Amino acid sequence: MTIDNDNLMNSIIASLGRIDTISLDEMPNIDLYMDQLTTFMDERLKKTTRHPETDKILTKTMINNYAKNDLLPPPVRKKYSRDHVILLIFIYYLKNILSINDIQTLLGPLNDRFHRSDDELNLSRIYQNAYELQSEALEPVIEDLKKKYARALETFKDENISDEEKKKMQMISFIIELSYDVYVKKLLIEKILDNVTETKAAAKEKSKDKGKDKK
Repeated sequence: MTIDNDNLMNSIIASLGRIDTISLDEMPNIDLYMDQLTTFMDERLKKTTRHPETDKILTKTMINNYAKNDLLPPPVRKKYSRDHVILLIFIYYLKNILSINDIQTLLGPLNDRFHRSDDELNLSRIYQNAYELQSEALEPVIEDLKKKYARALETFKDENISDEEKKKMQMISFIIELSYDVYVKKLLIEKILDNVTETKAAAKEKSKDKGKDKK
């Protein structure tokens, strides 16, 4: 079977344009029981999975594990609020690239604002800001993909191999370039979070030293 890289690339780009994100207006206005929460997340995020027919978006076990790892505050009278939904959406995207410890570090300031509806900078406002940034980021991502793909097509052009083999090698070049891009960005995120952790630890140690001096 002949590999048609161009058609595959066009199909991928078209699918990116159909990514279904959840806006604040689409979130339930009432608190949800566990089954209602998992159903909502499953219906809204199913299309983002690699295998929509079988992949699980959210399960009761997952939610309980997030709570045990301090990623998610416990429900109130067995019900989950909009703030719970917001944190779960962040966790859903972050868990694919970050460790539990890194997610804890990143979401710590958000957990501190949980259910602070009287505060101007509440979770809804923070989520709305992230939602707007995400919407604006898609077009540059697509343009970057096109440039990387064009560069990949320049590889192996002069090799004495069949067109079929050439296309395979060019797709490998494209995937490696994408993988390196992901690696660099993941490394950057981890370095930033390491700095946050180190800064907190230093501040805690400094506070201890001040306490000893007073004594």
